Amino acid sequence: MRKLLTGLTLSLLATPAFAAGDAFFSLHNTNFIVLLAFLLFIAVLIYYKVPGLMGGMLDKRADGIRSELDEARALREEAQSLLASYERKQREVQDQADRIVAHARVEAEEAAVQAKADVEQTLTRRLAAAEDQIASAQAAAVKDVRDRAITVAVAAAKDVVAKQMSTKDASKLIDDAIAEVGAKLH
Repeated sequence: MRKLLTGLTLSLLATPAFAAGDAFFSLHNTNFIVLLAFLLFIAVLIYYKVPGLMGGMLDKRADGIRSELDEARALREEAQSLLASYERKQREVQDQADRIVAHARVEAEEAAVQAKADVEQTLTRRLAAAEDQIASAQAAAVKDVRDRAITVAVAAAKDVVAKQMSTKDASKLIDDAIAEVGAKLH
C-alpha cells in the first residue's frame, strides 16, 4: 500500500503544473485540495480495512454463489436421476401393457377357436337332432301309411271275403280259429 501512495505522490509531482513553477501545494489550488481529499479518503478506507471487508464480502458472495451453483447442480442431478427412474418405470409399464395386450390377443384367439369348435359341435348336434326328427317323422309317416294300407287292405279283404265266402266256409273258418286259439292257450 505504501508503494501505491509513493507512486501516486511521485506521479503528482511530475505534473505539468508543478513543472511550470506554479504553487501546486497551495491550499488555493483546487487540484491539490482534491488530491488531498482523495488521499485522505483512500487512507480512511485503508485504516478501516474496507478493502479487506470488501474482499471478504466478495468472497462471501462468491461462496454463496458457489454453494447455490452446487445446490443447483445437485438438484439437476437429482432431477435427471428422477427422470431416468420415471422413464425406466414408464418403459416397464409399457412392456407390461404390451405383454397384457399380447396375452389378451392370445386368449381372444383361443376363445375364438373354442367358440368356433363349440359352434361346430352345436351345429353337429342340431343336425343330428334334425336328422333324428326327420327319421322319426319319416318312420311315423311310413307307419301311418302302412297302418292305412293295412286298414284299407283289411277292409278290401273283408269285402272280397264277404262276397266270396259262403256260410259253410265262414263256419269252418270260425271253427278252425277256435281250435287254433285253444291249442295255443293250452
